[in-house]
This record gives sequence, C-alpha cells and structure tokens, in this order.
Amino acid sequence: MADVLPEAFLRAVAEGFPADFLTREPSELQEYGRDWTRVHTPAPSAVAFPRTTEEVARLLALCDAHRVPVVPSGGRTGLAAGAVAARGELVLSLRRMTRMEPVELLGNTVRVQAGAVTEAVHQHCAEHGLTWPVDFASKGSSQVGGNIATNAGGVKVIRYGLTRQWVLGLQVVTAQGKVLELNGSLEKNNTGVDLRQLFIGSEGTLGIITEATLKLTPLPGKQDVFLFAVPDVAAVLRLFREARRAPLLLSAYEFFTDKCLARVQRHRKLRSPFEAPSGCYVLMEAEGKDAAAVEEWLGSLFERGLVTDGTLAQSPSQASELWALRESISESLSATGLPHKNDVSLPVAGLEAFCSELDAVFRERYPDWEIALFGHIGDGNLHINIMKPEGMEKAEFLAHTKQADPTLFELVRKHGGSISAEHGIGLLKKDYLSYSRSPAELEMLRTLKRALDPNNILNPGKIFDV
Repeated sequence: MADVLPEAFLRAVAEGFPADFLTREPSELQEYGRDWTRVHTPAPSAVAFPRTTEEVARLLALCDAHRVPVVPSGGRTGLAAGAVAARGELVLSLRRMTRMEPVELLGNTVRVQAGAVTEAVHQHCAEHGLTWPVDFASKGSSQVGGNIATNAGGVKVIRYGLTRQWVLGLQVVTAQGKVLELNGSLEKNNTGVDLRQLFIGSEGTLGIITEATLKLTPLPGKQDVFLFAVPDVAAVLRLFREARRAPLLLSAYEFFTDKCLARVQRHRKLRSPFEAPSGCYVLMEAEGKDAAAVEEWLGSLFERGLVTDGTLAQSPSQASELWALRESISESLSATGLPHKNDVSLPVAGLEAFCSELDAVFRERYPDWEIALFGHIGDGNLHINIMKPEGMEKAEFLAHTKQADPTLFELVRKHGGSISAEHGIGLLKKDYLSYSRSPAELEMLRTLKRALDPNNILNPGKIFDV
C-alpha cells in the first residue's frame, strides 16, 4: 500500500492531537502490529493511542477522508491474525482507554472503556460480590473491546455462554467518525433490529467499540476443581455425559492430551499430580450443593472404570495449580515449537463421531506429526494444534498445513460444525469461510460492510474481501 499515510493526514494529526498520540518508533510498530499469531510479518505505518471516544471519532473521520486503512488493536491475544497490520495500516490501540465506572448495584451493570483489561474488570466487580463471567487464560492481558469484537468464548461458556450474552450496551465509532450509543443499560428494548449484534463478533470491520455497558452476575459459590486421567478422547466424552447427570453445577469442563501436558511440563516445569501417564486429562470445575452426593458420584467413577485416576483440589492454591496445567497450554505450545492452530466447534452431541474420524484422518495422512488437542468439551469447542516437526523449515510446514486444512474443514462441515469456535476469522481463515457460511450469507456480510464502511478503511482484508 503506497502512501498509506499521506502528508496531509500526518499534518492534521500533528495539529489536532496530543504530541504523544502517534508513534512510528520501530519497536512499537512491531509490538502493536501483531497478535499472538506468528504467520504474518507486522508492517504498520504508525500506531495511534487515543484516550477518549472523541479522539477516536476525530481520527476515524480523518482516516476516512484520506483513505487511511485502520487496524483496531486491543490486548492482541487473538489467534486468527485479526489484529495484524501487515500492509502499512495505521494501528488504533485502545491501550490508554481503561476507565471503569462505579458498579451499578441495582441493575448489576458496569460501564467501561474498551481498553479495560478483562481481569481488571473482574477485580473491580468482585469487591461487590459480582463478576463479568467472561473468562479465559489470557484474561490478564485481553481487553474488553477485543473480547466483544471477537465475541470471545473461554472456559466458562458451558455455564454462562459467550461474550454477547453479557453486553447490554455499546458505544461505537463508525468509519466516518460518527458516535453511536446502542442500548445503554437496558435489559429490554424491543425497537427493531438490535444494532449491538452487528458489531459484536465483527472483528473491527464495521466500527470501533470504545465503551461498553456490561451485564454482571453474582460470583459463584464455592467451586470444586477436579482433574481426572482417562485413556482417550472417547473416554473424555463418556465422562462428560456422566458429569452432565452428576449432582453438580458445571462451570467448566476442559480436556487436554498427554502431548499438551508434556509441552506444559517442558516449558513451565509444572508437576502432574498423577504418577502414571495417561492419554487424556479432564479438568472440571463445578459447584456442588450436596457434599455426600458428590463424594458418592466420584467413587462410582472409579468403580465403573470411567476414570483411571483423579484428584480434587483441597485448597485455592491447589486449584490454581490444576488450572495452570490447562491455562498454560497455548503459551507452552508456542514457546516449545511452532503450532499450526485450528479452533473448531461441533454440536456437542456430534463430538464423539467427529473425533473418531479426525483421529483416523491424521493417523492415515500425517502419522509422524505431533497433534496436540485440547478444548472446551462442554460447549463443543476443540483446539487442534499441529506441531512443526523438528528440522522442517517454517515455509515447508505452513505449506503442508495449508494442504491439510481443507480436509479438516470438510470434516467439520460434514458434522455440522464451524471452522472457528471463538478465535474468529481474521486473515488466517478467510479463505475457508465458505465451509461454514453459505454464498447468500457471504453476500449479505459484504453488503453490510459496503454500507457501513464504503471506503473499506476498517480492518480491510479481514474475514473476507469486499
């Protein structure tokens, strides 16, 4: 993209914004031009750091007038290259927009700026016995705006649902710099199309979320954290059926394979609570009202051979240690190798058949590849990580995985699933969107994009090409 930042645009920014508003310092361009993916080389022209919605609005109006492409940037924890600026775009970072208003205790809501970190919101609300129940391993760096823009999932979806269920209102800036206030803090608002939903999950392609009114819920009661060892994925699913009928209120049902555990132990030096290795592990968090009934249920799991080993955390620190085994996986895979990541979802009832066929496909076509599986079984979400073999060049590995992806996505389509459960489409999956969206849906999405962003300045090239 030649002349992405025209001199007239740069002069207008210098004259109309604070001196520290824009940076072109190379190290910051590298830092803010990428997310957790490492496939595309970041190459932004500059990074802007607004503090207010008014500054975002004036900046976008300038960008639209000068045809400057903009990549919105939050905590950059995404895994689909949705926040990558690889073609000279201007990165718009929400890092400085972190204000959180007092919790509104009658309606159980809180309004925050889009740059507020997820964990900070949790801490802010916990003082009042409340929480915003959007939770995942990256909560210490992910930002609310990014969570909403990608409709993030995480480890508690089985109990609370996706991010969109916990957003009452949005403040959004359009490509032309107009500020929209959508729904405020209303629980009920039956006045036609709910415009919030256009922007939730749109990955910054239709507008920039600058503030949000979040719906809160009481903090859960005492949570028991269990870790079970089971032989294989089929056993993970059998145990899940049993957990659904147990005297427990499930908050999380996570699984990972022995290959994931080995990478975590190599990177983080964490200790497994089990002496004997196993093919798969299940981490379960649940609220139990009847301790005797829970104990009886646990005993029956061993009697019926549904688990080969298991442990119940006896303290908050032990619970954190068990969760660390699961939450360290993504970081450990990237730290100890180059993973090719796929994030797919299936109807929960169809997981067993899908996993059986998936295993057969990899055994037949890629017998020597290390496949690290983990995921949120309770909501049908699998993370499929193919690890680059030692000695294979990155370019060769990516060529192989590009050939393998259509086979995987065809299997996902066959079983009525989605090629992206929670990470979005970004750049990495845009070529495969037709496996989950019909031609009529794709044309409708393009129509929306052209109507709201006719000059195609907002995250251009992400999700689909206009």
